[in-house]
Amino acid sequence: MFGFLKKKEPAQLNETLYAVATGKLIPISEVNDPVFSQKMMGDGFAVLPETGDIYSPIEGEVLSVFQTKHAVGMKMANGLEILLHMGIDTVELNGEPFNIKVSEGSKVSQGTLIAKVDLESITSAGKAIDMVVVITNMDMVKSFKLNKTGQVTAGDEVGISQS
Repeated sequence: MFGFLKKKEPAQLNETLYAVATGKLIPISEVNDPVFSQKMMGDGFAVLPETGDIYSPIEGEVLSVFQTKHAVGMKMANGLEILLHMGIDTVELNGEPFNIKVSEGSKVSQGTLIAKVDLESITSAGKAIDMVVVITNMDMVKSFKLNKTGQVTAGDEVGISQS
């Protein structure tokens, strides 16, 4: 009767996430930014890319492209929300290194080109190039498990959210 008083159980959301770039995949706990490494925004991973081609880690819809182009929010059909944050402290670069290839409302699949990023511009500004993927609504899942770390190719299966 009073269902709103019950603790909401996580839905069955066993969803695979994919590498956003070719490069070195690291657990989110190794990202050199406490907001990410301490999982304040959620769990996930990062790729230290070899090239500036950055792809979608999921199938879903683009919810938002940040004004400074350094981050893209996406949502899967099951409601799982993913943040792709390109670089560390790159908001300060006012969008310069980012050529975004999607817009709000765009449908994306794993492998859709999200952005072309000028990695040299980021590093010459003294910023890190970590491409961070975060599940921002972890209340919907019990855990996130990385299946691999180290060298990956864009599009490789790298982790699964588990309910």
